[in-house]
Amino acid sequence: MSQPLLMGIVNATPDSFSDPQGEKSLDALVGRAHELAEAGAAIIDVGGESGRTDREPVPVAQERARVVPLIERLAADGLTVSVDTWRAPVARAALAAGASIVNDVSGLSDLDVAVACAEAGAELVITHTRVPPKVKAFPVYDDVVADLIELLSERAKAALARGVDDRRIVFDPGIDIAKTPAQSVELLRRLPELAAALNGPLLVAVSRKDFVGALTGRTPAARDAGTLAAVGFAADGGAG
Repeated sequence: MSQPLLMGIVNATPDSFSDPQGEKSLDALVGRAHELAEAGAAIIDVGGESGRTDREPVPVAQERARVVPLIERLAADGLTVSVDTWRAPVARAALAAGASIVNDVSGLSDLDVAVACAEAGAELVITHTRVPPKVKAFPVYDDVVADLIELLSERAKAALARGVDDRRIVFDPGIDIAKTPAQSVELLRRLPELAAALNGPLLVAVSRKDFVGALTGRTPAARDAGTLAAVGFAADGGAG
């Protein structure tokens, strides 16, 4: 790639940490996706469950009901759609609805997600985390970058063994996922090291994250400037 691709986030949830709270209509979500695409987003990432650890996991049926109608609309409009989920039944339903990427923030905790991607010929994003989904914890790392390379390489082998094409695996260092702000900053500083060690593109998700708040002292809604700085730094460091 001559330049990184931008991913726009559409939260089909009422409780995102950075969005206005409350239910959103399908038309409003579709409109938001098109605004992001017109602003330059090459991929629209749809999520039906907030990553917040102070909320219980939503039932599979509810998560599926939130994302499938939205993905169907966006895919029909010709947008490239990814689904943010760690559960295979939701991944399968999303891929059937027209998504072409599964963005698994759980570190492939459910290996059947890889099977679903292999069957659909979809791309798979594997995120670094040592903590189960919806759990807040901060493991101790001797070297967070070395741990990241070890775990993502292991998870990639598991995905390959289940039929995922190696050209369709994307790695996410998991900024702020089971990591302190200082560890997230260290990952950003050492992105070139990760890019060289991992045989695949890096997806770096920094939008309004906690580390930006720790550096700026700002609430999520006021972190756009810090987000832009982090996006630029990640792009310079090798994010794809």
